[in-house]
Amino acid sequence: MIQSKKQTRWMLGLFLIYFVVIIWVIIFKMSFSIHELTQLRSINLIPYGDSAIVNQQVDFSEIYMNILAFVPFGIYLAMLKPNSAIVKLVAIVGFTSLSIEVIQYLFTIGASDITDLIGNTFGGLLGILFDRVSVKILKSRQKTNKIFNILATIATASFLILVALIFMAN
Repeated sequence: MIQSKKQTRWMLGLFLIYFVVIIWVIIFKMSFSIHELTQLRSINLIPYGDSAIVNQQVDFSEIYMNILAFVPFGIYLAMLKPNSAIVKLVAIVGFTSLSIEVIQYLFTIGASDITDLIGNTFGGLLGILFDRVSVKILKSRQKTNKIFNILATIATASFLILVALIFMAN
C-alpha cells in the first residue's frame, strides 16, 4: 500500500526539524549566537587519531554520540526513499556528513575530523538497516512508517520542549 501524501508531508516535516537540529548541534554547537562560537580551524585525516584521544585513551563517548546522532538520518532517508539502494542512501549520508565537516572548516567553527565522518556515516547505515529490518518484521512499509512517525513526533516534541526549557532557564 502506498503511503498517503499527508503522511509523507508529516515525515518530511519531522525530517527537516531533525536536520535543522543536527546542524544546530554539530555546526553551531547549540549556540544561540554566532559570536559565542569558538573560532577553530583544524582538520584530522587520521581515523581515531589525536582528536579521539582524551587522557591517552580513546574517547568512545564522542564516537558513540556521532553514530547515534545520524541513526535517525538513515531512518528518515530510508523512509523517504524506500526504493533506493542501501549503497545510494549511505552515499547521501556520507556526502551530508562530509559537507558538514567542510562547512566547519571553511567557516572556522569547529574541527573537521575523519573520525566524525566515519561515525556519522556508520550511524546513517545503522538507521537504514534498522528501517529495512523493521519493514521486513512488520511486513509493511506503511505500518513501519506510521510507527516511526509516531516515535519521531514524540521525540521531536520532547526535544523541542527541552530546548525551550533550557532557553527559558538561561
